[in-house]
Amino acid sequence: MGQKKTNGVLLLYELIKLQQKIVPEIMSEMIKRYNILRAIYDNEPVGRRLIANVLQLGERVIRTEVDFLKRANLIDVNVSGMTVTDEGKEIIHKLKEIVHELQGLSEIEDQLRKALGIRNAIIVCGDMEEDGSLINEIGRTSANYLKSVVKSGNVVAVTGGSTVKACIDNVPKINNLKDILVLPARGGMGKDVARQANTLAATLAGQLNGKHKLLHVPDNFSDEKILKEIRNERSIKEVLEKLKSCDILIFGIGRADEMGRRRGLCEESLNSILEKGAVGEAFGHYFNKDGKIIFSTPTIGFSTEDIWNISTLIAVAGKKSKAEAIISTLINKKNSVLITDEGTAKEILNILNE
Repeated sequence: MGQKKTNGVLLLYELIKLQQKIVPEIMSEMIKRYNILRAIYDNEPVGRRLIANVLQLGERVIRTEVDFLKRANLIDVNVSGMTVTDEGKEIIHKLKEIVHELQGLSEIEDQLRKALGIRNAIIVCGDMEEDGSLINEIGRTSANYLKSVVKSGNVVAVTGGSTVKACIDNVPKINNLKDILVLPARGGMGKDVARQANTLAATLAGQLNGKHKLLHVPDNFSDEKILKEIRNERSIKEVLEKLKSCDILIFGIGRADEMGRRRGLCEESLNSILEKGAVGEAFGHYFNKDGKIIFSTPTIGFSTEDIWNISTLIAVAGKKSKAEAIISTLINKKNSVLITDEGTAKEILNILNE
């Protein structure tokens, strides 16, 4: 099951495996109820109809299962919708790893890790393309992974984006760390301040009992001369120097066409890099299917050399439509950890197998 099991967990797991062989209907029923409980948790407060749509189950089935979960004191139902009780949250936590194993996700993780040539792959059950609420589970999973690897004295950097924000929003308050410095990996982009690297760096520093520095600059520049002058400004130069000693980078991955438009590339430039084979984008760099950078936007932040020297790269990305982009960005990046959803993981493997 990935990590070393205690004797108690081993016995429970073996018992469940035996039950799966002898009375498989028990396992399918348990997984169904677990998925319903987790879907309620991801969307609470929520109504039955939305859960039925998310899980592609009939409303009659959901009604029956909701009645059971309510009687078992795993959920509360009121006028605002369904919410998960503390006992229900404990059940989700305890069953998560077992369900993960029973659904064969550990094997897929191993295949994905080997196929991409990365350090590790962690898969969340479900398909984010069909269930957008999975971004919350990906956020929780990536936050837990960050919690397991961050150490006192680390320099942590973050990019912007909705998936990275989901990670930061789920990082618990940690008070036993010292001398943590959190930095934005690059300047700001767009009008949504809540998802920008500066905002996320400040939030994460608060959760890790650390300090932060900001990059008060826009993400893209068209004038290289101005860009050079800004890099030499004292406060900016200080952040860029600190980024060189970064230990952990948390970042999202986007499709080259979508991110090119979001970053304000003109159609001529965008069409040019797409014709050259760009499929993925991360931290201002555009990658082709072989993982080579074919274009970089003028920006303030990491240099290419600095990024691949970072000891732990945490890529937080989901949706099958991003599968090629994820491959292009992470292929053979041995310090990388990918946290994604099941649908995306299978799509990546399909593409690589072809």
